[in-house]
Amino acid sequence: MRTLLRILSIVLLVQTIGWAQPAKKKVMVMEIKAEIDPRMGRYVKLALEHAAKTNADIIIIDMDTFGGALSDTKEIVDQLMDVKIPVWVFINSDAASAGALISIACDSIYMAPGATIGAATVVDGDGGAAPDKYQSYMRSIMRSTAEENGRDPRIAEGMVDENVVIDSLKQAGKVITFTTSEAMENGYCEAKVESIEEILKRNNVTDYEIETYKLGAAEKIIAFFLNPFISGLLILVIMGGIYFELQTPGVGFPLIAATIALVLYLVPYYLNGLAAYWEILALFIGVLLIIAEVFFIPGFGVAGVSGITLTVVSLVLIMLNNDFFNFEFVPLGDIIIAAFATLGGLTGGVVLLFVGGARLTKTKAFNRIALSDTQDAKSGYTVSSFQKDLLGKQGKAQTILRPSGKVLIEGEIYDAFTRGDFIEKDETIEVIGTEGVTLRVKRV
Repeated sequence: MRTLLRILSIVLLVQTIGWAQPAKKKVMVMEIKAEIDPRMGRYVKLALEHAAKTNADIIIIDMDTFGGALSDTKEIVDQLMDVKIPVWVFINSDAASAGALISIACDSIYMAPGATIGAATVVDGDGGAAPDKYQSYMRSIMRSTAEENGRDPRIAEGMVDENVVIDSLKQAGKVITFTTSEAMENGYCEAKVESIEEILKRNNVTDYEIETYKLGAAEKIIAFFLNPFISGLLILVIMGGIYFELQTPGVGFPLIAATIALVLYLVPYYLNGLAAYWEILALFIGVLLIIAEVFFIPGFGVAGVSGITLTVVSLVLIMLNNDFFNFEFVPLGDIIIAAFATLGGLTGGVVLLFVGGARLTKTKAFNRIALSDTQDAKSGYTVSSFQKDLLGKQGKAQTILRPSGKVLIEGEIYDAFTRGDFIEKDETIEVIGTEGVTLRVKRV
């Protein structure tokens, strides 16, 4: 009995010692090493959600960027300012423009030897300085963010405005860009460090585990479909799928392929903040107008032209980070790439319709679902012969023929079609031939 009690005592002592040991600090690292755009904004959002889910104790941003879109930067800054745990940034090379603002939003800034921070002037899509209203907005954000984290707001403003003058630090005509030592002297860097581990050591964090946040497989797939070349291929599949489904109604597979391609095209751009609701709505309206023109409205007029224009424009806009037709901050190269991807996909779709459509009828798969046997008179097959008696007869269009419909001849109604012309109801027609049990007619 005493032996058993001793064993239990030892076990309880070991467990007590284990419980008394402090848990390791959880350090999550997220990398901002690319242009600040909707994709980066989504990455930061997912990273912060992951930090909250895993109860991270410290967040460290590994920074190397020359900036990006102001709207996406502001969203990232707002998210960082709401984080309750320490957020530190390690500028291992550059934190320019939007990168400088994100760095100032962090609780502590650490810089590698040779790193820089600053030059936060807002630029437009061509690289020139944006109008003053955008500069003023950026100045106010930089100033308020610096004040919130105990840094000199005038210096933050001087990173944006070349007209700001700070005695012994900045003259008019230039924006502030600090080296590591200059940032330390002016309160914009806590220390010069070589690594993230050195940052933790300086803050007396010794027992820790580091996790670098990476996008999951699903997010990588989404990023893959954001490639303009892939987007062009998806547009091609959408066009081809819709066409072949209309050519062979009821098959289903072409329509399924088109639907999947449409989802793969829209969802990644929507999740990354590029595809707005009105752009998606415009795309569907454009497609519906084209369908209405082809099947319900005779001729090719306003609906067809409007549908094609709306479809092409919406496909391009979905790929661009525009603010309701405001392209001031969209690089010209992005516009050109989006336009080429869209037009390339549509052109490829048209080529597929003509080339693939002809070859489709010769495939084994098509022959399984289509009737290809010829039932001629030599084999004993016959059709109604009354059409032969109607050759040259005249009558009236019972319905609109576009190009098929019904005609009225000598009190009898017949199925009929034209050679491609549209014939309005009650117009006079003449029978010029037959095809099966259908009359071929023309306008008189």
